[in-house]
Amino acid sequence: MTGIHGIPIDSLGSYQAACARARRRGNSLSTQLDEAVVHLREMILRGKLAPGERVAEAPLAEELGMSRTPVRQALPLLAQEGLLAVHESRGYVVRAFTAGDVLDAIDIRGVLEGLAARRVAEHGATKPFLRKLHACLHDGDTLLAKRRMDESDEATYAEMNGRFHSLILEEARSQILAEALARNARVPFAGPQAIAFDRINAERNYAVLQYAHRQHHVIVAAIERGESGRVEALMREHANSAKESINIAGFQVSAVELARRVAQV
Repeated sequence: MTGIHGIPIDSLGSYQAACARARRRGNSLSTQLDEAVVHLREMILRGKLAPGERVAEAPLAEELGMSRTPVRQALPLLAQEGLLAVHESRGYVVRAFTAGDVLDAIDIRGVLEGLAARRVAEHGATKPFLRKLHACLHDGDTLLAKRRMDESDEATYAEMNGRFHSLILEEARSQILAEALARNARVPFAGPQAIAFDRINAERNYAVLQYAHRQHHVIVAAIERGESGRVEALMREHANSAKESINIAGFQVSAVELARRVAQV
């Protein structure tokens, strides 16, 4: 099944696949695509691109200081995430969504990914799978060792995080789980690659990502030990990091609503 412009939407790894295709065409274009996705996502999150607003390639490319090509390639990826919708004539518009929709979808993602991780732990993790997970841990550790997140690091962390979650889903070998997560990921900011970054409070932003990556380490250790019940609970808890990421990045989530929903998890 394919989505807009032929980009697949039936697996959690489709974002990474699109970026991989860009890498084969050239590292510079790939880097610009990653950066365009991150920047446009943040513009939507902060309301700089308002719901219903038509998205035009040329002014966006000028504002981001890049060519139109990476912006053009980023738009269908953001539509896949649920942030944009196809305009009735052509192009894209910013899709309207509520804080409640996003938080519910993140909760659902935690449940589904918890089930996937539990299945992997129960069946026993393969050595190639564990090597790939440890590569994710190493990439995250290297990035966070600087004790700050530069603007150029944001897309790299988002890619690593998406790859980590995709690996666990793939190893679970469940088409039903994959399809359920793919449908859920169409809600804005519900997918693991859709991380929001806070450019204003860099110190807090770093702390949130560092904590989330420490959770990655604990999750991998639980999988290696076959602790199925524990890893399921860890994955559910891990989803709360996404809520915190969105909250610090400036999304207009009611403090009362956020507190109520987090308390229910």
